[in-house]
Amino acid sequence: MNQQLKQDLHSYPQILGAVEQNAETFLNNLEEWPTAVAPPQLPLADLPAQSAGALAALHEFQQRFGSLMVASTGPRYWGFVTGGTTPAALAGDWLTSLYDQNTQSASQTGDVSAIVEFEALQLLRQLLNLPAHFFGGFVTGATMSNFTCLAVARQWYGQERGVDIAEAGVFALKDLKVLAAQAHSCVYKDLAMLGLGRSSLHKVKLLPNNREAMDVADLEAQLIALNGEPCIVCASGGTVNTVDFDDMQAIAALKAKYNFWWHIDAAFGGFAACSPQYAHLLKGWEQADSIAVDLHKWLNVPYDSAVVLIQEKHLNLQLNTFQNAHAAYLGDPKANFNYLNFLPENSRRMRALPAWMSLMAYGQEGYRDIVERNIACAQWLGSLIEGSDVFQLLAPVRLNCVCFTLKDQPQEKVSQFLSTLVARGVVYMTPTVYLGQASIRAALVNWQTTETDVEMAWGEMNEVISEILAPI
Repeated sequence: MNQQLKQDLHSYPQILGAVEQNAETFLNNLEEWPTAVAPPQLPLADLPAQSAGALAALHEFQQRFGSLMVASTGPRYWGFVTGGTTPAALAGDWLTSLYDQNTQSASQTGDVSAIVEFEALQLLRQLLNLPAHFFGGFVTGATMSNFTCLAVARQWYGQERGVDIAEAGVFALKDLKVLAAQAHSCVYKDLAMLGLGRSSLHKVKLLPNNREAMDVADLEAQLIALNGEPCIVCASGGTVNTVDFDDMQAIAALKAKYNFWWHIDAAFGGFAACSPQYAHLLKGWEQADSIAVDLHKWLNVPYDSAVVLIQEKHLNLQLNTFQNAHAAYLGDPKANFNYLNFLPENSRRMRALPAWMSLMAYGQEGYRDIVERNIACAQWLGSLIEGSDVFQLLAPVRLNCVCFTLKDQPQEKVSQFLSTLVARGVVYMTPTVYLGQASIRAALVNWQTTETDVEMAWGEMNEVISEILAPI
C-alpha cells in the first residue's frame, strides 16, 4: 500500500477533526458569510507527482478556495430556489458518504439502503398528504425527476398507440403532443433528451389578469381537438416567478373525460401541501399519474436530491422504460426489485438518508413551520415593496417568491441595481423576465430565514437604490 494512503488510513480522527473544525468555522460565521463573491482568475493546479495526504489536500483547498465559498445555505440566499441544509440533513449527508452504499436492491442479500429509501418516501408522502399508491425513488434534481416521469409517460403513450417505445425507439412515435401553459425550462430540456423534441410542447393559454396558470377551458378545447388520441398534460405545481398553480381539481375532472397522462411539476410548490393554510392549492393532485418534487429546495437537504412519484399502477411501464438489458450478475428484473430497473441511474449514492434524517428529526410540525415562516417573510417583503416609491411589485406574493422591478426605470437600471445588490454579499437574488419586463426574483426557502433577514435585505435594497438613483 502507498505509504501516504497507509498513514491516512490510521489518521481518520485527525482528518475528520480538521474537517469538523472547518465546518464549525463556516457554520458559526454563516450570518456574516457573503452570499456572493467575485472569483479571481486562478491558475489550474497540476496533478501532484507524489502523495501528500488528506490533510495537505484539505489545507490546499482552504487556502485556495475556502474563502470563495458563498453562503448559499444561509438565510439570505434567495437566488434560484435554493434551500439550505438542516442540521439533521447535514448529519445524514455525512453518513451517506461514510457508508457509501450503492442503493439498489430491496429483495436480495446486501445492504438495507433501499429500505431506508422506501421509508423516506413514506415519510415524504405523509408530509405531502399523498396516498400510498405513489411509488417513488430518489434522483438528482427536478430536471431528472421530470425526465423520469416523462420517460414513463412516453412509454404510456406508446402503449396507447400499440408500440413499445423502449424497444422500438422514438422513431415509432407519431404526433405526440405535450400540453402545458408555463412549463419550467427543464421540461423543454427533458423533452429534447427524450427524443420528443422541444417542439412537441404545445402551449395552453394562460388565465387573464397576469396569471401564470393555464386556462383549463383552452386545455379542454385542445383535448377535444385530439379526437380521443392520447397526449401528455404537464401541469405546474408552482411557477418559478410567481408560484402560480394550475387548477388541479379542474384537470382531475378532465382526466375522467379525456385520454391523457397527467404529470405535475411540483418542484418546490408541492411543499404547500404540508400547510393546512395552503394545501388547497394542490387539491386533486393525488389523481395525477406522476409528480416531480425537488428536495434540495424546500425540504432543505443538500444538493443533489429530488424524488419521482409515479402511481403504482404504472409500475410495469416504469420497469419497461428503465430495465437493464439482461445481465446475469444483476439478477432477474421481474423477480427481484432493484432500483436500477426503475430509475435512470445504475449507480446511486444513498440520497434518501439526508431526507430521512431531516423528516424524522423535524416531522410535520417542523416543516409546516419552515414553509409558513418562509411564506410570511416573502409576503412581508412584498408588502414593503408594494408600499415603496421606487420598487414595483409585479405580481401578488402567492407563496414564497417575490417578483418585482424598479418603478419607471429602464432595464439597464434594473440590471445595475441587482448586480450592485448582489456584489455587496448580504442578500442574493436573481434576474428574471416577467410578462416581457426585466425583473428581479427573490425565492425564500431556507429553514433559517426570519423577519430579521427581511429587514436586513430591505435595508440593503434601499441603500443600493439610493446610490443608483442619486443625482450625478
